[in-house]
Amino acid sequence: MPLIKSISGIRGTIGGKPGNTLSPVDVVKFTAAYAAWLQKQNTKNAYTVVVGRDARISGNNVLQLVISTLSSCGINIINLDLSTTPTVEMAVLTHNADGGIIITASHNPSEWNALKLLNNKGEFLSEDDGSQLLSIAEKESFNFSTVDKLGNITTDIAALDKHIETVVQYALVDVASIKKKKFKIVVDGINSTGAFAVPALLKALGLKDIIILNDEMNGRFVHNPEPLPQNLRQLSSEVKKHQAHLGIAVDPDVDRLCFVCEDGTMFGEEYTLVAVADYVLKHKKGNTVSNLSSTKALKDITIRNGGEYFPSAVGEVNVVEKMKAVNAVIGGEGNGGIIVPDLHYGRDALIGIALFLSHLAISDKTTCQLRRQYPDYFISKNKIEVNNNVDVSKIFSNIQRKYKNNPVNTEDGLKIEFDNDWVHLRTSNTEPIIRIYAESNFETTADNIARRLMQDIKECI
Repeated sequence: MPLIKSISGIRGTIGGKPGNTLSPVDVVKFTAAYAAWLQKQNTKNAYTVVVGRDARISGNNVLQLVISTLSSCGINIINLDLSTTPTVEMAVLTHNADGGIIITASHNPSEWNALKLLNNKGEFLSEDDGSQLLSIAEKESFNFSTVDKLGNITTDIAALDKHIETVVQYALVDVASIKKKKFKIVVDGINSTGAFAVPALLKALGLKDIIILNDEMNGRFVHNPEPLPQNLRQLSSEVKKHQAHLGIAVDPDVDRLCFVCEDGTMFGEEYTLVAVADYVLKHKKGNTVSNLSSTKALKDITIRNGGEYFPSAVGEVNVVEKMKAVNAVIGGEGNGGIIVPDLHYGRDALIGIALFLSHLAISDKTTCQLRRQYPDYFISKNKIEVNNNVDVSKIFSNIQRKYKNNPVNTEDGLKIEFDNDWVHLRTSNTEPIIRIYAESNFETTADNIARRLMQDIKECI
């Protein structure tokens, strides 16, 4: 599987030839390029980078390569070891570090890993910064330090505790109401760091009745780690079995979040952001942002609460950039990513859980009842694998001509509107695929729109 270089980091499968996979050679090359890019940002005597990883099988191997390479480039390292993506992002700020690296392939299966690269704000690199880094890597224009200038390595075992403390103390998190409800919750830890991060948060919120599934952090994911309905059958079954109030699922690096209702039905990953935004907007008036592939229910909720909604290109860095531009009070992505800007500009399942539970507790509703108060749209999520020799831009141009009488948006791939429905076609930042997302008031209509466009793509190929 070829290396994927994007705003989401450097991602690939483990094993195989250098340049075609995330081999040890590639880990060293891109880490050294990151160090060189970092040192070009400003001139100073010492640079510090925070490093953490999820629990996937290759994680420790890649971590040691990253730490050794950074040290060899004269960079000091604060090692969080097993951690979450939002914890590393916040630790960059806590330690006033120059950057951060999270070793995780997020929702990808166990054979994948990746380097997620952060700037000194704990945010993903911009497109310009990423281009500079890739140029450095391509030219191998980096140097290693002499033995007397190697970087120092320290550890921070309290980073997650600090993260959780900050979440619990956040103004809109109502610990008293959550504790009073005595929620029984089933957590799917998906054999990664959510298995300790989510229960630790729930306990800090005063909850005691917690059932943890897939709690062994060995990276051998019991099911596909992407928190989609077809992968959460075990969680659904266990919620009903234990008569729990809800179930919680996260991805391996704990930046995506979704819920299962008390009857085992899906709350819907698209509605994670909708529900949390509704709660935030009731207490803090302002604007919202989500990407072009996310449900229009967020727009409905934002307008209902007196705010204005803005779409962005897909990718956390794009959402963050638009949130800053429009001064949004809440934003994220329909894949269950919550961004609370006055906490930090990064998708964070832990603050999402705390705000959702506050909303649920104060509403005095069941999880099913809470879901029913939001607009009922359906998104059909599909994908088509593509080879490197396929000209995706040409395919999109042909399809745009076919639907020239419909409103279109080409900011990120191709989004076509059909009256009150829409379809969004785009290449993935994390996999060699074209994603086809369609939304409608009716599930069959969304599926039919997606199927029609998938056939259009196949005919173009």
